Amino acid sequence: MSRYAKVAIWVAVGVVVAFPLFSMTYFTMVRTSTPGFCASCHEIKPAVQEWRNSTHVNNASGVVADCMDCHLPAPHDTFDFFFAKTYHGAKDVVKHFIIEEYDREKNRKAAYEFFDNDQCQKCHRNLLYMPYKRGAMRAHRSVIYARPGLEKRCVDCHYDLVHNERLTVMFRQYGNLPYQAKGLRLEGL
Repeated sequence: MSRYAKVAIWVAVGVVVAFPLFSMTYFTMVRTSTPGFCASCHEIKPAVQEWRNSTHVNNASGVVADCMDCHLPAPHDTFDFFFAKTYHGAKDVVKHFIIEEYDREKNRKAAYEFFDNDQCQKCHRNLLYMPYKRGAMRAHRSVIYARPGLEKRCVDCHYDLVHNERLTVMFRQYGNLPYQAKGLRLEGL
């Protein structure tokens, strides 16, 4: 058998093995990246309902930010996305079957610790142009151009924006008062 024939056989075997593996992995990642899948776990159902009532679903622009948009790195960072999704999925399954009681507040704090400003800025890019909201513009400037030692994260002020216990849908465009961040939490003071 010639050298080229051996190479062709190995390439064919590689394609036959790799294509189904890649397809199954991609299919699994797409199917498990929906809010419906997240809500299939009874511990997460309240969080999904809160998300459905938030402006991340109901807004004037019609844009919907799904669970993975905020809770995972951007999909174009393929390795980081797959690693984070696999890690968090495995962690959640282990917690579900091993830990006796789901502590929502503890898990919420852990999720907020994982958040990075890049996850918010995937959608919220034009934070420094708010001519009618000078305070918000200045606050965002202090986050984007933070001095060393004074770094902040978006969720430090916007911790109640999506997951809160509000029972009604809050449409920002119809509200009497615009949404305002609660401000920095001063825990332990």
